[in-house]
Amino acid sequence: MYFPGIEAFLAIVKTENLSKAAEFLHLSQATVSYRLKTLEQEMGGLLVERRKGASKISLTPKGENFFYIAERWDALWRETQILQASDSQLSLAISVAESISHFVLPPLYRMLNQHNPPIRLQIRTQHTQEAFDSIERREMDVAFVVREIVSPCVTVKPFFAEEMMLLRPAAPGRQEGDTVEIKELAPQHEVFIIWNKEFQFKHDQWWDPLCPSRIHLDSAGLITTFMKDVRQWTIVPVSVGAHMVQGGQFVLQKLSEPVPQRICYKATHKFPYPALSKTLCILDHYLQTLFGV
Repeated sequence: MYFPGIEAFLAIVKTENLSKAAEFLHLSQATVSYRLKTLEQEMGGLLVERRKGASKISLTPKGENFFYIAERWDALWRETQILQASDSQLSLAISVAESISHFVLPPLYRMLNQHNPPIRLQIRTQHTQEAFDSIERREMDVAFVVREIVSPCVTVKPFFAEEMMLLRPAAPGRQEGDTVEIKELAPQHEVFIIWNKEFQFKHDQWWDPLCPSRIHLDSAGLITTFMKDVRQWTIVPVSVGAHMVQGGQFVLQKLSEPVPQRICYKATHKFPYPALSKTLCILDHYLQTLFGV
């Protein structure tokens, strides 16, 4: 693949203008045009529409489809350059779900960051399906996800399990660790996050899943934005709850009915590159130290 053309194409998409793309790349406009044309010849069709007098460029359907490929190609090329420059330096590319990254893995990050010899880390926040796709394409070396997906070339193992608990705004009479009856929690005041299928199934047995007043979130980081009323509540993994109660604005309590644990999984390619073996062994040692797996 003609990388100078990919670089020119991405610059054009970024700046939405051929001359601005040339400025961005510190090249002449003619050079950028030549590189784009060469790439288009290689791809067998136009990627960028040429319209006289238009202030902004637009992509052809082929160009829109190629954009995501070009981004991945650019990332891999830069990774290759770094690898060549780093000689034998250890490296690890981690794909991770947001709630795991922020609330479970910081101790692991610190260990990896302090390892000697140094490990070059790349950490990318992705949803589970994106993470599995990245492992399959070998763009990332390991993924930490919140559910399993069947894949012929990905190995998945649980590495951490935790309790689910009730999180509510602090208020007079609310004590940390108290047990709360399910029937006391009004669904219209819930801030709802689907943690896994098991949790959702149990949740829908207790409360009407069609309740229109419920706030639905996909990020634990947004809980503090929405939980301002003392009547509000949410069910969270204990790692998330322990972080939220540190400021004194929330209390973490038990539920009168058992809630399925949240299980976190580690995913790797079934046939990892030999060069990764040492780094993956280091990772497994730290996971064993922290989580006993």
